[in-house]
Amino acid sequence: MNRQEKIQWRDNIASSLDKSSAVFLAQYKGMTVAELTGLRRELRSHNAEFHVVKNTIVKKAIEERDENAFASLLKGQVGIVYAYGDAVAAAKVVKKTVKGCENLQILGGFMDSALLNTQSVDELASLPPRDVLLAKIIGSLVSPHKGLLGILSGVPRQFVQVLNAIKDKKSN
Repeated sequence: MNRQEKIQWRDNIASSLDKSSAVFLAQYKGMTVAELTGLRRELRSHNAEFHVVKNTIVKKAIEERDENAFASLLKGQVGIVYAYGDAVAAAKVVKKTVKGCENLQILGGFMDSALLNTQSVDELASLPPRDVLLAKIIGSLVSPHKGLLGILSGVPRQFVQVLNAIKDKKSN
């Protein structure tokens, strides 16, 4: 590989880092081509990608960036998962693949200017999907209003019931 190709590869890594919402590093030593292809296919369906990288080129690409925090994790055969959409969905795919394939190991990651360790990536993968979290937030915002509406509508309802009871008593 000549110098120009390495520079282009470095620039591609930097642009992928710019576009991604989260990045996960995984050691893939011993994985078969079929296992890697399955991982890539599954990640692609969740708007994420897995790339095998050369550690020195990645170190050059992240040299003056926030992601430089994970440079210490770049040892051995490392692949990068770029999550372009929902980071939780990508983390779930990686965690599921780790359970099914003993040769894949999560090293850590980077999300929102913060370095993630293996435990953090596992916790991220255990979160409910984005839609469920949004529904819970909306439910918690609407809940107090529903209670207030129930209380406020209870007074007129009781007043009408008292009037009906008086009307029934007088008609008998």
